[in-house]
Amino acid sequence: MAMSATSSNLIVYLIKKYNVKSIDAAQISNIVRGCMQLAPVLGAAVSDAYFGCYPVVAAGVAISLLSFVLFTLTTTFPSLLPPPCAASPPTPCQPPSAIQATVLYAAVCLLAVGNGGTRYNAATLGADQFVGGEERRRGRDAFFSWYFVFLYASYMAGDTVLVYLQDSVSWALGFGVCAVTTGLGLGALVAGSRFLNRAAMIAAGETDPHDGSVAKPWRLCTVQEVEDLKSLVRVLPLWSSGILVSMTVNVQVSLTVLQALTMDRALGPRFAVPAASMTVTVLAAFVLFAALFDRLVTPCWERLTGGRKLTPLQRVGLGHALNVASMAVAALVERRRIRVARAHAHPASSSGSAGSAAAAALPMSALWLVAQLALTGAEEALHLPGNTALFYQEFPATLRSTATAMPPLFIAVGSYLSTAFVDVVRRATGWLSDDLNRSRLDRVYWTLALVAAVNFGYFLVCAITYHYSNAVDDEGKANQILDDK
Repeated sequence: MAMSATSSNLIVYLIKKYNVKSIDAAQISNIVRGCMQLAPVLGAAVSDAYFGCYPVVAAGVAISLLSFVLFTLTTTFPSLLPPPCAASPPTPCQPPSAIQATVLYAAVCLLAVGNGGTRYNAATLGADQFVGGEERRRGRDAFFSWYFVFLYASYMAGDTVLVYLQDSVSWALGFGVCAVTTGLGLGALVAGSRFLNRAAMIAAGETDPHDGSVAKPWRLCTVQEVEDLKSLVRVLPLWSSGILVSMTVNVQVSLTVLQALTMDRALGPRFAVPAASMTVTVLAAFVLFAALFDRLVTPCWERLTGGRKLTPLQRVGLGHALNVASMAVAALVERRRIRVARAHAHPASSSGSAGSAAAAALPMSALWLVAQLALTGAEEALHLPGNTALFYQEFPATLRSTATAMPPLFIAVGSYLSTAFVDVVRRATGWLSDDLNRSRLDRVYWTLALVAAVNFGYFLVCAITYHYSNAVDDEGKANQILDDK
């Protein structure tokens, strides 16, 4: 919850408190998101090779707590922030000093490291409790869906309550609450450790047969290890198709926050939705769609297909289709926003201080952004649990943490690629400027829709040619990627 609120509101924090220009703030946010997704891969490797899930998760929560303490300090002591921008436009805003930037980026780095220890190692820790038998396997698959439901529900709470505290009440109070909730999470983790099935957390071949100690020596590969490597290589093309999904979503989310800063976010006479909280629509749609998918869509599918289960790749494929639809809807909404901006001739946008952004609010409700974000949330509700279940199922037992870290790896690569994409668009076209009311974001979104469509075709080719290695259906036959194949 605290991590989501901080990462989602980072763009606004940089603009309001560190005098960073809007597009530059979006670029920094994309890089940070990439680091926060890449770190779990390193955390999974450390977990698999050395310490196991629980110690890595506990260390990650403790490091996250330290990060939020630093964020709180940056807002508590004025010396750690640059002076606010002057009210008169000709006066340039003063950038942060070296010390101020160092403290800020130290907090951001600790946030990424903490996220690396917790986010998907926690999923592995839970999935490892389900061992043996078909019923246990089904319980594990359901666990992944519900894990993401509760994970995204916590994101939703963070992106509403905590972002509101940061944006509308006090940044110091908002970050302080983040620190308190993280501390409570650390206490709950330590208190709940006695309930874990630790025997289920050790896979066959991970212990020394003589004394039972953990033994993962680097040695010459056995035949089984060669086969395990082959299974990993076969999954890589499917994994790579997630990179462009991540890229399109990251670009969309970052630009949506900037769009919201230029739009009417009022809900009633006294309340305005914080711009960063608009992305809570993604989280709400994820929670709702993931819950309905397991309770309604999956049973209906089984009845319509004579009892055949929906495969992980079929679920991922539906997510790809929604990704294309989301980018197309975003382009249509942005075209309307630009028409409204030109009709009312608003000269300013979100590039300056919060005050100028608010003064330039267009007579167009920010609720227009809900449709594209809801489609993105539904897409992620299909894409992330489907990919996580696929990799956990197909990877060797000794790489369980690495398996659940594969989705954040393509999300991380996509985050960095989104930064490169925005930079190329800025240099090669006139579509992106700090004054969003004079930009052509609709063309950016149409480009993303085209990229998503081509990537969907690539995924279909990979899926049609892929065969599951470890899954069997009720008749003991290997499941195919497509039911009729």
